[in-house]
Amino acid sequence: MIRYTFERLCYMVVTFFVIVTLTFLSMQLLPGTPYRNAAKMTKEQIAVLNETYGLNQPVPIQFVKYITNMFHGNLGYSFQYDGRSVTQILSEKFPISIELGIEAIIIGVVIGLLLGIIAGIKRNTIWDYTSMIIAVLGISIPSFIFAALLQYWFAVKYQIFPVAYWDGPINRILPAFSLSTIVIATVGRFMRTEMVEVLQSDYITTAEAKGLTTMQVIFKHSIRNALIPVITILGPLFVNIITGSLVIEKIFAIPGIGEQFVTSIYTNDYPMIMGTTIIYSSMFIFIVFIVDVLYGVIDPRIRLAGGK
Repeated sequence: MIRYTFERLCYMVVTFFVIVTLTFLSMQLLPGTPYRNAAKMTKEQIAVLNETYGLNQPVPIQFVKYITNMFHGNLGYSFQYDGRSVTQILSEKFPISIELGIEAIIIGVVIGLLLGIIAGIKRNTIWDYTSMIIAVLGISIPSFIFAALLQYWFAVKYQIFPVAYWDGPINRILPAFSLSTIVIATVGRFMRTEMVEVLQSDYITTAEAKGLTTMQVIFKHSIRNALIPVITILGPLFVNIITGSLVIEKIFAIPGIGEQFVTSIYTNDYPMIMGTTIIYSSMFIFIVFIVDVLYGVIDPRIRLAGGK
């Protein structure tokens, strides 16, 4: 088990380093400069700023300096926020994205479980087909399309909800529901598959033979056992929701880390781009690492296969 965990830890470190390297190199291809009012500056002024921030140095030197500072907890200073540290900005905006992600996960899991349970119990009926059509639409159609439709119908046309901003609980309904579509689809399809498999198991037949009612069989045996594999996907799914909130936050003008990431790309704010990428990739890699280790704990066959 120690060897298995160490190997997964090594993969995690290598993956993180590759992501940081590719992101840093990709930024060098962005057109323009990261300075505000650059159009009004002379070439001499831009050259002075490049020297001040070290952007005139060779890319390998810039990269080594950034990696060194990163390991010391310094993610640099934003070009667009008057020298405020990236860490400070992200610490203010990250909780908003986490809150939005939690709300989307709760909505998605509740609705997805209901659709999956109904589809599994009513297999090959109109209920099954309807639930799976909803799931397929949730996977096929991007969340920002749903966001635009919800914004138009419920905010602009009927004025039931606010169009945008993050002012109160009612402002969170449309963005959270828009972001939850992929969760609804994923959990619904996964739960349906597990319910069908569990309902065909021998212990379900035994429970029915003992005289348990249909509801007792479903709630005491079927759902509980079907939920176990579903729980394993919630960790990576939550990280996907956080990283997938980039466009949703921009559409609804939510001051989260996703909206900040999109803005930093528009303005070539290199430290903000790198800092946001590091946060996102660290979360995703860590969750995947934890899930891999838990798989090895739960099923020794996975651990042994990984060792070979």
